[in-house]
Amino acid sequence: MARRLYGIPLSGHVHRVRLFLSILKLDYSFVEASMQSPEVLKLNPLGQIPILEDGDIILTDSNAILVYLAKTYAPDSSWLPEDALGAARVQKWFSIAAGELRYGPAMARAATLWKRPDDIAPAQAKAAKLLPFMNDELKQRPFLACDMPTLADLSCYAYIKRAPGGFEKLSGYEALCVIPSFILR
Repeated sequence: MARRLYGIPLSGHVHRVRLFLSILKLDYSFVEASMQSPEVLKLNPLGQIPILEDGDIILTDSNAILVYLAKTYAPDSSWLPEDALGAARVQKWFSIAAGELRYGPAMARAATLWKRPDDIAPAQAKAAKLLPFMNDELKQRPFLACDMPTLADLSCYAYIKRAPGGFEKLSGYEALCVIPSFILR
């Protein structure tokens, strides 16, 4: 079966899918393709990455891809809880990853990398609100959504790991340093 992932290495959304494919030990080929490349636009007219091609299935949106991979290749795992509260908590963190995390730490990092100083301050302000919230959540339980690692942790990991590239170190947010450790368990 041909499994391909399209995207660019700098993308946190691509990174989370690559990481999950690795955790699941699934073979795939990575096709480096920008959002406006002809191959991406053919597979996703919205021009968004990542795109996963798994045989005849083509999926877009990193969260949708994560759910598909968990349900297809790890159905009895804890990655996507079946109970209503666990599933709702994962969805909450998917939304935060797509909203506050994307427009806070991720945008601060992108503005720093691409030297867009006008975008840094608003992104840093969002990050300054989000990071203490996430840190407090992780003081209440070992992982973002449940007592075990889920797709919630995975969806936030890429941008938290790279957050210091946009503004500051994560000092003062000790509980956030737990997020990367779930990979080692």
